[in-house]
Amino acid sequence: MAELRPSGAPGPTAPPAPGPTAPPAFASLFPPGLHAIYGECRRLYPDQPNPLQVTAIVKYWLGGPDPLDYVSMYRNVGSPSANIPEHWHYISFGLSDLYGDNRVHEFTGTDGPSGFGFELTFRLKRETGESAPPTWPAELMQGLARYVFQSENTFCSGDHVSWHSPLDNSESRIQHMLLTEDPQMQPVQTPFGLVTFLQIVGVCTEELHSAQQWNGQGILELLRTVPVAGGPWLITDMRRGETIFEIDPHLQERVDKGIETDGSNLSGVSAKCAWDDLSRPPEDDEDSRSICIGTQPRRLSGKDTEQIRETLRRGLEINSKPVLPPINPQRQNGLAHDRAPSRKDSLESDSSTAIIPHELIRTRQLESVHLKFNQESGALIPLCLRGRLLHGRHFTYKSITGDMAITFVSTGVEGAFATEEHPYAAHGPWLQL
Repeated sequence: MAELRPSGAPGPTAPPAPGPTAPPAFASLFPPGLHAIYGECRRLYPDQPNPLQVTAIVKYWLGGPDPLDYVSMYRNVGSPSANIPEHWHYISFGLSDLYGDNRVHEFTGTDGPSGFGFELTFRLKRETGESAPPTWPAELMQGLARYVFQSENTFCSGDHVSWHSPLDNSESRIQHMLLTEDPQMQPVQTPFGLVTFLQIVGVCTEELHSAQQWNGQGILELLRTVPVAGGPWLITDMRRGETIFEIDPHLQERVDKGIETDGSNLSGVSAKCAWDDLSRPPEDDEDSRSICIGTQPRRLSGKDTEQIRETLRRGLEINSKPVLPPINPQRQNGLAHDRAPSRKDSLESDSSTAIIPHELIRTRQLESVHLKFNQESGALIPLCLRGRLLHGRHFTYKSITGDMAITFVSTGVEGAFATEEHPYAAHGPWLQL
């Protein structure tokens, strides 16, 4: 549950938002990470020292459901000369480390990221006569924050989020999201590490599919060229009734050419999928082939988990070389190599006894396999083939309902254990083809 109030109004857990020139005695009482981000907000909005703010009544670190402590809402006048309309600017507080006392994020020093390393922003076109910002974007941001906290997966510029519902629960065609760097908010060095600002951009289903088939950055650039679809600052207009391809049909040709030339930068998705070894039934309960066809599948080892997560984390990054992330000799608290330790390894079993030591799992060559995907996951197979494998890359499906993973690899992908001689190979519940 959240409440709406000016950020200058005293709250149960937070004092008024100070500016960069706040009295030292007051600033010393203010959480340093929060103070640093407020300083960047005050730089951008010096005339709005106390914006409206959606506040979590019961903070996440006190058992509340909302990971973001605050979402501030500013009125941005835009730039008429640059065709940038007036809009509402939403900024989150809570994905980064605001307090530095381990109540939410483990403090690991000032050199790396603060908390998850970023905060979310959102720009919503202001409707004529609208005197106060709508509050639904704050709940949207809370939903994305819950995903990050629960999965330990972070976002980066170019990522896409399949939402499958109008962002404001209306009849709008804007039902999915891309993420990009906020055009005005500058990275902030806080006492607990660096914080960057990722902006949510609302998109239509057709635009999401194009981002999946090509890449998010390419679609973002196209959106910037269409004023009614975002313009230079990628402002979301929930009343937009046409896709960029309906507005300018020539843009589809640019996407098709990009796919043909570049392939897809999407290297993995979380999906509803599974696989079975059809080679032959297991001889006994100890037979390693029972891992994926028994009633109780064994769990991914930590090292396999780390490799799959790294593959998914790089999903929308440009892959200059077709390389599967290597299995590191030592785990780093179950997280990717560039992330600080955190509370929960989302891809592991909650029971450590279910995890098989990596050294005891052998790679098995299989004669035949049965792959199972739901409709949405299966619809990505052409993308896997056309956008990834034809360009010498790899593509991974990670099950959202269990510990299975399916990776398609092309010949020459480094780190793969499936080969032309043995095209079906499994390492625990991780299958490569």
